[in-house]
Amino acid sequence: QVQLVESGGGSVQTGGSLRLSCAASGYSYSSNCMGWFRQAPGKARERIAVIRNVGGSPYYADSVKGRFTISQDNAKNTVYLQMNSLKPEDTAMYYCALRFGLLCGTSAADFGYWGQGTQVTVSS
Repeated sequence: QVQLVESGGGSVQTGGSLRLSCAASGYSYSSNCMGWFRQAPGKARERIAVIRNVGGSPYYADSVKGRFTISQDNAKNTVYLQMNSLKPEDTAMYYCALRFGLLCGTSAADFGYWGQGTQVTVSS
């Protein structure tokens, strides 16, 4: 059974940093994409960063480019999201997601497995 466990959310002030982690388990597929999405109240779930375990350039949404960095430890099946220069508009529930295969898709609907979410709150 595929399981994604997130950690690292919390509350920070504007300009602060947080690091999210997502540990995946319960599968043996060799190629996958792991990503981070976020959803604020009343808004659609937004794809913000995606990385492929076999290489290639990560994807970043324009809203986080230059501030957030996605990375992975393939030996641990873990993906990280380093978030710097946080802004109040980054406040949301952050979700880790997993998709098997070489193509990473472009939306939440393309990912079949999800973590439980971790709250990030940025105060001004």
